Amino acid sequence: MSVLQLDGNGLRQALRIATGSALGFSLAKLMNWPNGIFFTVYPMLLLGLVPVLNMHIIRQFYAGAVFSALFVLVVQGLFAHLPVVMTMMSFMAFAFLFYQMSRGANFLFGATTVVSLSIQLHFSTYTGGGVSIYPLIISNAVAVVVTVLFSMLMHGLFPDVAPRQGRVMPEKAKESVRHEVLLCSTVATLSFVVFQVFDLQDSISAQAASVLILFSLCWKAAGMAAWQRAIGTLIGCNLALVAQLFLYNHTDILIFPALILWILTFIFSRYHIIGGGIPGVGFGIITTFGILFGQSLGPGQDLVYSALYRFSSVSVAILLSLCAVYIMHHILNRFAMTRHHTFD
Repeated sequence: MSVLQLDGNGLRQALRIATGSALGFSLAKLMNWPNGIFFTVYPMLLLGLVPVLNMHIIRQFYAGAVFSALFVLVVQGLFAHLPVVMTMMSFMAFAFLFYQMSRGANFLFGATTVVSLSIQLHFSTYTGGGVSIYPLIISNAVAVVVTVLFSMLMHGLFPDVAPRQGRVMPEKAKESVRHEVLLCSTVATLSFVVFQVFDLQDSISAQAASVLILFSLCWKAAGMAAWQRAIGTLIGCNLALVAQLFLYNHTDILIFPALILWILTFIFSRYHIIGGGIPGVGFGIITTFGILFGQSLGPGQDLVYSALYRFSSVSVAILLSLCAVYIMHHILNRFAMTRHHTFD
């Protein structure tokens, strides 16, 4: 039985993902910037979801940062005391973003903005009591600029050895597009509401997972994506516990966690790239590292509680999100105007 191997382009993409995320993590910790999750995960998204870098991709990435920042500033600032209005506004924003993903041409804009907006909306609701929302917005903006700069550097240091063929996005019927937009935006909004109602402030990983499984846009693919996400999270959390054994109480020496993050991300980027570069088990593993290292690791902090809590909360979030996706899928397929092309 043959074992799939990385080609020259795949090897260089793995080097870009690992080095870019390790640099982002190191810079955030070195400068003691808040919300290190942005600096660690964004390079994984930009370098992992798209194997090339051009002005169209950079514009999408910047546009996503501007959109999410303005939305959180305006909506949270004006309607934080009106939860129903804020929920309706969030639904409309998610619908717009999933429409961009469903159409395909601006998939990166929709995907990165959905993740960014979900995280910022989640964090911003806990900035009351005199706590300002601006550090959250500023750290996200800085992370976006740093991610683009590091991505350009990575493509300069580890360029592809051969030209890549562009991906051809299949044409979709309008009914399928409506189905995907309504299904995903409804589930994403429900996820936001549930996490606010139950005051799950420390469960950002679970909320992010509930949004990431929607990248497949439909029920049949979401089931596989959810299973792969759960497997990736389980592997990632267990490897984070192993990494903590090696780190012991030396998390304050930056080179140690940065080196371990680089090694783990490089190894498991291989599975992500061999799988076609789409969000699967490999992508779930590396983003698990990114979230745990970026958000939970620092001087005097360890990964043990975060890793154990993350897997349990992510499992519950994925299960409930799948139930919501299944219900919405069957409701929308009852109507011809919103029937998906995968409907049997």
